[in-house]
Amino acid sequence: MKLHEALNIDIAEVNREIERLVTSDKDVPVGSPLATSILELIASGGKRLRPLMVIVGSRFGRKRTSRRTLQLAAAAEFIHAASLVHDDIIDDAKLRRGSPALHTKTGVLSAVHIGNYMSARVIELLSKQAKDKNRYVHDLSAVATTQLCIGEYQQMEHAYDYDITMDEYLEKSLNKTALLMATCLRVGALSAASTKETAEALYAFGEALGIAFQIQDDLLDFTQSSETLGKPAGSDLRHGQVTLPVIYALQDPELAARIRRIGPGSSDADVKDALAAISGSDALARTEETSRRYLEQAAAIAKRLSSYPAHADLETLIAFFASRNH
Repeated sequence: MKLHEALNIDIAEVNREIERLVTSDKDVPVGSPLATSILELIASGGKRLRPLMVIVGSRFGRKRTSRRTLQLAAAAEFIHAASLVHDDIIDDAKLRRGSPALHTKTGVLSAVHIGNYMSARVIELLSKQAKDKNRYVHDLSAVATTQLCIGEYQQMEHAYDYDITMDEYLEKSLNKTALLMATCLRVGALSAASTKETAEALYAFGEALGIAFQIQDDLLDFTQSSETLGKPAGSDLRHGQVTLPVIYALQDPELAARIRRIGPGSSDADVKDALAAISGSDALARTEETSRRYLEQAAAIAKRLSSYPAHADLETLIAFFASRNH
């Protein structure tokens, strides 16, 4: 069963709202390269995790899920999709979800402008919604314009940095992944008039879940095939991303010497040797254990919301995230 089915969310309705962000913009002609590129990007797949989290959050409020909530859900996916466009350019990734990355089809310059338009379109939408009584919608635009960019910059800053600390890794993961997930839950809750305390609990739940998600992504780069990932396996290390399995492997002096040889000009043979060394160590098991601890943190926070019927949705999210490594 797909996640949206387990959560009893109409994904077609969500997708229509995401598409409407493009089709309702009078400044972007239907059929133009800009509109076509974005609609193709949206249709290329993805689990719609972030919009689903907005809707789950809304179920903890005193009001029914509204059109406003759906618009916020669409905005969250736009933010995420725009960040992927920029990610792929920065990483010079040729594939996204098994298909050619956007910049390989449009050219880098056009792809940059498409990603920028998507981020700006979100800010435009949210500014129209932001009134004194619902200032929370600015949370999404703040994440779009600051934290994701900071996370990307931190990733570039630490390329091939084999001395990165655990705190630096977690801060990068928080900015790149976890804060948007946490914000989606909180914004969804506040859009349905939840209490502030409930919204903050959902935010903390989303942070823990988001860190677990990023750690799992790091792990999947070592454990899944290129076909499953939709991009070359081991691409993180090839592009200098020092992820949690690498951090743990670096604690072994013998492995550290093999890993530290990897740089921008390393041969495929050296990269494969380092990947094999990491995979053959206890680094992957330690990484999975760390992910499990963050899921346990999320579960503990979810228990505090057990009086809400929607508590079952939080358990569904935890179960989905826990199954990603298996």
